[in-house]
Amino acid sequence: MPTTPSSSQTASYSVSLVTQGRHKFYTLTMPSEVLGETCFVIRRTEDPDGGFQRNLDQNRAQQIADYIDHELGTIPGSIILSAQPEAELAYDNKRKTIRFFVSKKAFLILDGQHRVYGFSLAKASLRVPVVIYDGLTRQEETKLFMDINTKQRSVPNELLLDIKKLAEYESESEAVVGEIFDLFNQETNSPLLGLMSPSERTKGKISRVTFNAALNPLMPAFGSKTSTEIYEPLRAYITAFMSSLKKKGLKDSITKPAIFRAAMLLFTEVGQRVKDKHENQYTVDAFQEALQPLFERIRTSVLQNPPTSHRQLHASMSEALRTSFVL
Repeated sequence: MPTTPSSSQTASYSVSLVTQGRHKFYTLTMPSEVLGETCFVIRRTEDPDGGFQRNLDQNRAQQIADYIDHELGTIPGSIILSAQPEAELAYDNKRKTIRFFVSKKAFLILDGQHRVYGFSLAKASLRVPVVIYDGLTRQEETKLFMDINTKQRSVPNELLLDIKKLAEYESESEAVVGEIFDLFNQETNSPLLGLMSPSERTKGKISRVTFNAALNPLMPAFGSKTSTEIYEPLRAYITAFMSSLKKKGLKDSITKPAIFRAAMLLFTEVGQRVKDKHENQYTVDAFQEALQPLFERIRTSVLQNPPTSHRQLHASMSEALRTSFVL
């Protein structure tokens, strides 16, 4: 039976010994409080010669603790550790157990520092999957850290947003924005049909992350309107904007994140002009008329090679949109 020790004691746990390539490691589960007592990191900023871990994000660790305590969450991924000399780790082949001294420097964290710290902040105690390497050099530890963080890629944000609705994890606003994305991605009258990528980042297409970031600031202006009611004026606006880009020989530039986000940020300003002149008739022609001063005055080079900041591009567009008053 595993033991949960106090400081200065030894701990013993049942393990499986696994061989992968040139390395062997132990797999087991360990109480979260023991992890908190025995694990440490060497941060690059604190030890430029031997450190390789990033700085701890306190907010991220607290989010993990809150997830465990308040949402009864589960985090099944293994914490990956390297046993240090202070642990004096020993393997009993007959009993299939390991024994080690409980010490603050027993195990160096190769992957999972935020989870370990988050577990330590949580009020609840839980069993945590752990992988322990033994006998590694610092060079081998560093190489494993690099392999873990380059070869085991995280799930793209685009995919996480795309599947949020399956998990019923969307807020009301997120759900509406998601529905609007789907309309632009699927409707035959969408000016963006074929130019959107729902679950991954693809060159020459608008990702769900870029689309959400562009639409979120606009949502308060639409009040309680449905996704379909929001889609129609946006469709007309984007159609007009893309038509004006095409006249400048920049047909597909709308897929550039800076241009798309700047254009959407300009929507309320252009929409107000259409509303004042055409009494809520948000047609393609009305938007083209409102956009005409912008595309007459803005330099083509600004749109060909837009700045990285969409806000900087939006400021240039907004300035070009303003025309001198003539009686």
